[in-house]
Amino acid sequence: MTPRQEQLARDFVEQTPDPRFTAASGKTKARAMPAELTALLRSVLEAVARGDGVTLQTLPDELSTTVAAEQLGVSRPTLMRMIRDGEIAAHKVGTHHRLKRTDVLDFRRVQLQRRRAAFEELRLIEDELGLE
Repeated sequence: MTPRQEQLARDFVEQTPDPRFTAASGKTKARAMPAELTALLRSVLEAVARGDGVTLQTLPDELSTTVAAEQLGVSRPTLMRMIRDGEIAAHKVGTHHRLKRTDVLDFRRVQLQRRRAAFEELRLIEDELGLE
């Protein structure tokens, strides 16, 4: 992001606490954007305003093991072990494994929830022991 883009995002976020986005194209009438999409755009704008990097990526419905491993932050051999052990669903297309995008994203979401819970548990233990 450029400094100008970050500043524009900061100004928008500060001046528009609860934006209502509309969408229009060509000759079509402007329509209010659904709340879920408004929240998504707002979170992107807030990230830009903080100076965070924002990456947009499209994923097909079916992922190769290489792409799935990248999404999960694991090596391809680790992903293959996870498939073999039944930790994540996959199917074969010819001799190659493929994974559904929804399965990979759900698995990633559960991993993140587990990590957050473990971190919170460690934080509570530190508090109980008076460690800081």
